[in-house]
Amino acid sequence: MKRALSTTFLFLFICTLANAQSRLLESLSMDSDILDYDVEYSVYLPEDYETSQRAYPVVYLLHGYTDDETGWTQFGEVKRLVDEGIASGEIPPMIIIMPDGKVTWYMNDHAGTELWEDMFIKEFMPHVEGKYRIKAKKEFRGISGLSMGGFGSLRLSLTHTDLFAACAGYSSALWTANDFADMGQEGYDNMFGKLIGQGLSGKKRITDHWKTNSIIDLVRSKPLEELNKVRFYFDCGDDDFLAIANAQLHIEMRRKNLPHEYRVRDGAHTWGFWRTSLPIGLKFIGESFRR
Repeated sequence: MKRALSTTFLFLFICTLANAQSRLLESLSMDSDILDYDVEYSVYLPEDYETSQRAYPVVYLLHGYTDDETGWTQFGEVKRLVDEGIASGEIPPMIIIMPDGKVTWYMNDHAGTELWEDMFIKEFMPHVEGKYRIKAKKEFRGISGLSMGGFGSLRLSLTHTDLFAACAGYSSALWTANDFADMGQEGYDNMFGKLIGQGLSGKKRITDHWKTNSIIDLVRSKPLEELNKVRFYFDCGDDDFLAIANAQLHIEMRRKNLPHEYRVRDGAHTWGFWRTSLPIGLKFIGESFRR
């Protein structure tokens, strides 16, 4: 009888281990009153989520321009990379939330017709942090992203320093004021017309709304004491068309004496580069979660 019970418990234990795998839930949705449309998102849950009762730190991972909530899951191979990082001990177990930011640049538009940032802070974060076992505190919350998502993660962490412990941006879509003013008209209208003002050209694009959302302007204008509330990492490929503005951000942070980590690595504006950036960035953010 004892042998039968031991065999049963051993079988159940093996089954539990076999089922203890990380999970990737794609294209879930949240009804937003602020945006008046459903916001889709994907979720990564670490392998012990189903077998434990504890809460986990969270990282909000933002996609690039014209992508959606499946960009990181499909092309970024987020499940494989995070599984490997957690297994090696480089990354602490964490929940990763990947919202669909469409082409909003993760900000409110100048006319107040699409308030994506308001939705994210007031509706989305409370929704997912209530639905999943997330440690809903600043010290256990990070934000990260590539290209447009790098812009979004830097901007949201700079404007909400009370919400995020750390930020990691990869090939962040940044522009100096001169580069933004000199951008081709078609490119400006397609990417920023709705957000900043359709048809604007030259210096007329440097509006108050632009200045309050420009990463470089935010670093220049915010008190150092406020900026120091968040740990920053960002990188860019040496062949990336955004390399100059990312280097300028590094210069502005150095001038401000703001501690940060900035890396220039071999690569361009490609998924090959971002797949190598993600484990580095999550390790950096994860250091804020460790005790």
